Amino acid sequence: MTNIAPSLIGAAILTAFLGFLPVNPALADEMTIPVGSQGERSQTDLPRTGMSEESVRNAWGTPREIRGPVGKPPISQWHYDGFVVYFEGDRVLHAVLNPNR
Repeated sequence: MTNIAPSLIGAAILTAFLGFLPVNPALADEMTIPVGSQGERSQTDLPRTGMSEESVRNAWGTPREIRGPVGKPPISQWHYDGFVVYFEGDRVLHAVLNPNR
């Protein structure tokens, strides 16, 4: 039978030591968008999750740029003026507004 007390004591000491280390809150960049520049998604007509590529093209026309598909499952992006539509295969995953510039 092994004695686990030394490893438990070591873990307790390590945990206590790590608790005294300073925390640096500036590990990530902060991005702010002025309130006047934020779009109201609820008031914007965007493609809905599950729509087909064909229905998006019929409703919003040809995108100005298409990126992808990349990865497995295949993900592609359709860029329109004002928003981007993300597809998995031929179905909408999500549509996001571009920030106003």
